[in-house]
Amino acid sequence: MIPYSTQTIDNDDLEAVRDVLTSGYLTCGPLIRDFEEQVAAYVGAKYAVGVNSCTSALHLCMCAIGLKKGDRVFVSAISFVASANCARYLDADVDFIDVDKNTGNLDVDCLENMLIEAKKQNRLPKAVVAVHMTGRPVDLERINRLKNEYGFYLIEDAAHALGAIYKGHKIGSCTYSDITVLSFHPVKIITTAEGGMCLTNNEKLYNTMRVLSSHGIEHDREKLFDKSMPNFYYEMQSLGFNYRLSDLQAALGITQLSKIEGFLFKRRELARDYHELLSDDKNLTLPVPDNDDNISSWHLYQVGIPFNKRDFVYNTLRSRGIGVQIHYLPIYRHPYYQSLKKYEPLAGAEYFFERTLSIPLYPKLKKLDMQMCAATLLGLIDEDR
Repeated sequence: MIPYSTQTIDNDDLEAVRDVLTSGYLTCGPLIRDFEEQVAAYVGAKYAVGVNSCTSALHLCMCAIGLKKGDRVFVSAISFVASANCARYLDADVDFIDVDKNTGNLDVDCLENMLIEAKKQNRLPKAVVAVHMTGRPVDLERINRLKNEYGFYLIEDAAHALGAIYKGHKIGSCTYSDITVLSFHPVKIITTAEGGMCLTNNEKLYNTMRVLSSHGIEHDREKLFDKSMPNFYYEMQSLGFNYRLSDLQAALGITQLSKIEGFLFKRRELARDYHELLSDDKNLTLPVPDNDDNISSWHLYQVGIPFNKRDFVYNTLRSRGIGVQIHYLPIYRHPYYQSLKKYEPLAGAEYFFERTLSIPLYPKLKKLDMQMCAATLLGLIDEDR
């Protein structure tokens, strides 16, 4: 089967991991900080904390901003469940922002209306989690204006968006937000097998996330409560977690990062090819092309299928060895969230979910396979049934 996505691993990746296996450090070694500094430099952020998953990164964000029971978080309705679960880990309330029916990115008009109503109720959110769906940046400038007006923390869920650019700033620079989180899962732009990262320009948030990522333990003598103890001494100053990245993962991440521009070039090339092959069929809704202010990382290439054909197309393509996927069921539809309260369907999220299909896109995808995927899709769209 042609997968919808997969990792791209070369000999230099294998050599980097092999070198770590024969070194003195498998974890808690120097490569972790090297990787963090390289990612921060690449995106233009001041600080980075590498962790074992994007889910862990999201959780650390919520801990760092002091989220607690009774607080409220607004989350894009279309995303993987971790975008909302991070707030529920701390027993906060979650409400969902509707999305643009064609892009899946949060609808800023909807967010603004939610904030106006929340202010009337004296229940403004502590944070807004804005997801860059498929790697296409949301309207950060406008959301930042709302952040300044209503006083919430803005968390960018950039699991899809490493390498994307918004108005000249790489996603992850935190130009408009408090924290950005990344994913290094195998299907993402670069991989560390599993892994994630928190990026911020706020030193206080950085220090909190750094300590919480490793059991809440502080080693810096200047920050210890008891500075009289010998050098072996350390203090657990808060209840933290074992969310650390390993040196094996960091080594892989470093070699992957060195190739990111090639990965992005290939993804963007394939996206343009798909658009050229599919654009004549008026029954398909295609992704918005890049422009000077908004350049996607093209983690996913999603097409809008006529409502009555989406599931037929999905099932038929998979039966023919083309690994299409659905991204995503609106988070509020999951039984867990419905057990919390009766979330009402959101028009944009429902439209997007019921019609959208992710088709294969990854750097190793062969041009012939891409053309075959496109031709098969077009044949099914035009087929009478």
